[in-house]
Amino acid sequence: MNAITVEGLGKTFKAKVKEPGLSGSWRSIFNPVYREVHAVAGIDFKVDSGEMLAFIGPNGAGKSTTIKMLTGILHPSAGQAQVLGFVPWKERYQMSFRIGAVFGQRSQLWYHLPPLDTFDLLARIYEIPAADFSKRRNELIERFDLGEFQKTPVRKLSLGQRMRCEVAASLLHRPEVLFLDEPTIGLDVVAKQKIRDLIGEMNKAEGMTVFLTSHDTGDIEQLCKRAIVINHGTIVLDTRVSHLKRDYIAGKIVDLRVTTEVTDFSFPGVTVLKSSKYGLKLSIDSTVQSIDRVLAHLMHDYQVVDITISDPPLEQVISSIYNEGPVPAHDQ
Repeated sequence: MNAITVEGLGKTFKAKVKEPGLSGSWRSIFNPVYREVHAVAGIDFKVDSGEMLAFIGPNGAGKSTTIKMLTGILHPSAGQAQVLGFVPWKERYQMSFRIGAVFGQRSQLWYHLPPLDTFDLLARIYEIPAADFSKRRNELIERFDLGEFQKTPVRKLSLGQRMRCEVAASLLHRPEVLFLDEPTIGLDVVAKQKIRDLIGEMNKAEGMTVFLTSHDTGDIEQLCKRAIVINHGTIVLDTRVSHLKRDYIAGKIVDLRVTTEVTDFSFPGVTVLKSSKYGLKLSIDSTVQSIDRVLAHLMHDYQVVDITISDPPLEQVISSIYNEGPVPAHDQ
């Protein structure tokens, strides 16, 4: 069953064209000229119930506009969409009781009040029965480890603590779909991992569908099995996260330690990323050079004591797709 269905969804904005100079300013006031900006250009996709989907793209690609249409904030210029059977911009009130949203740069917590006060307010907004609310609140406080600061004003919380409260607040009414827009932005490594673990646990425990946008590839790799890449308002790729590296990487990263001193290393198709007295870090372009051949050359020239072979980081893959388009790597 599909939790989200999108067909030909598009959004066009009108932007005023301003000519240079004072005369251009006057003309833009009394005789304005507009141009159309296609923020989202007729996209199609479906998200299964319980799925965790990464919806990724560069700034200005159309991610936030898409989320705003799916949550009913914006009316589309074209196409159709359904979230849990609701048309978001027509049935936003009914749908809001069954979805949750977390925006990393916007808070739903009252800044000068403790999180518990916001939880109480949300319970009234979502019409949660008192007994159900008390049980759910206590469950989330325990699961998200909020006990130490549940009565501390939000303004005094660290960013990591606040984001845990934000996610917990969005789950009070047991949403079936959770929209996450940059949920770990600005967090340190430990806080990011905590948020990821908690979201993953809630997905498994409650079968909640997660629609994630993030520039942090750690969020994508650890939480999602499928990714949609959008650029210039158009979907350029829809695939499993594991396939991003398998299908769109033309090489490997080789990190080795040796007992003999490293000299200048040069080999066709190989880039030296880092070199020390007893170590080398190399990037091998497998469209130019066989990885096995490079390794054989290294083993011949050096006394290797440790070697690690890995894929390039996911952000490098995604950046390549943004800039060059989804061109699969050649097999060797």
